[in-house]
Amino acid sequence: MASDLGPTKARPVDVAVFPDDGTLMRAEAEHTAELARAAIAARGRFLLALSGGSTPRRLYELLSRPPFLEGIDWSRVHVFWGDERCVPPGHPESNYRMAREALLDRVPIPEGNVLRIHGEDEPNRAAEAYEQVLRGVFGRVEGRPDRTFDQVLLGMGDDGHTASLFPGTPPLTEGRRWVMAQHVESLPVPWRITLTPVVLNAAADVTFLVAGASKAPRLREVLEGGPPNVSLPAQLIRPMQGVLHWMVDAAAAASLSRTPRTTP
Repeated sequence: MASDLGPTKARPVDVAVFPDDGTLMRAEAEHTAELARAAIAARGRFLLALSGGSTPRRLYELLSRPPFLEGIDWSRVHVFWGDERCVPPGHPESNYRMAREALLDRVPIPEGNVLRIHGEDEPNRAAEAYEQVLRGVFGRVEGRPDRTFDQVLLGMGDDGHTASLFPGTPPLTEGRRWVMAQHVESLPVPWRITLTPVVLNAAADVTFLVAGASKAPRLREVLEGGPPNVSLPAQLIRPMQGVLHWMVDAAAAASLSRTPRTTP
């Protein structure tokens, strides 16, 4: 059952609330596995864009264990990233390193199916290279994509950022490029490479994972705060032809004034 929380733009937003983080992650693991099976049955592969951060790490660890380890045909899963910090792949701040330790080293996925962002390269060159990788996969040399990932996993920061789309930064208003490098001085790793809304909003499924009381005020702003704007980047992620899910725990949902569906 879908809820129409959030800025209206054509398609409804599904907001599901879970009593705790563990229940949320289990439900999302089942959701991802279901999408994988459907995509593989229909098109022979599952194209998944991963998120960084502590919240998705728990999901990745769950996916690497039974029943999901055996329930997904990992040989047909192709993994991408929504953003990356500009550090080498073995660096503690690398999103790639986190995903490899929590998931990729634990499942039988072919190395060639893992398409990482090369954060160790010069940022603008790395962004351009990753855009070419994506355009090759999705079959469009120029212009906006019609359809991209089968699923994009995203988180949301306390400031409303998602991926490396930060409030008021150029990628939020980009209308052509799929991947951009940007420098945010206040961040511990200032240089970031991020997918833009151009490519994220062409996904078939976008799922936000949000947990913890610290996210509650911002979640209410994003979902109930009126028309999308560049001060709240998460508001700008609204798939044009796909489905948008917000999977949140009770603590993060505590400030919502409208009633989303609640899952036991």
